[in-house]
Amino acid sequence: MQITFEVARALSILAFLSYGVTCLVTTRMVAEFQRYGLARFRRMVGALELLGAIGMLVGYASRTLLIVTAAGLTTLMLLGIATRARIGDGLTRTLPAMVFGAMNGFVLVVALMKS
Repeated sequence: MQITFEVARALSILAFLSYGVTCLVTTRMVAEFQRYGLARFRRMVGALELLGAIGMLVGYASRTLLIVTAAGLTTLMLLGIATRARIGDGLTRTLPAMVFGAMNGFVLVVALMKS
């Protein structure tokens, strides 16, 4: 289980670094957040994704920060799933949020078990 935990954490770090930067700097994400009806939250979401990736990294030194970060990213992905459902996106568009939500939920549960 330790290997799965570390792989999930590493994938989360890489994904949220990428998603956070993409959210902050690309015109594609400007259009996506307008489609969601959440344009005013795009920068905040991008910043939260970057902070989540950084928190996962710092989580190697602080189990408490890892727990808070994994809970935050899980919540962010649950909100993403709810947003996709609200606007009628199908499974294909919703699946990434579902996978990353489950992955960060797994990191959270394992981190809590180790506390």
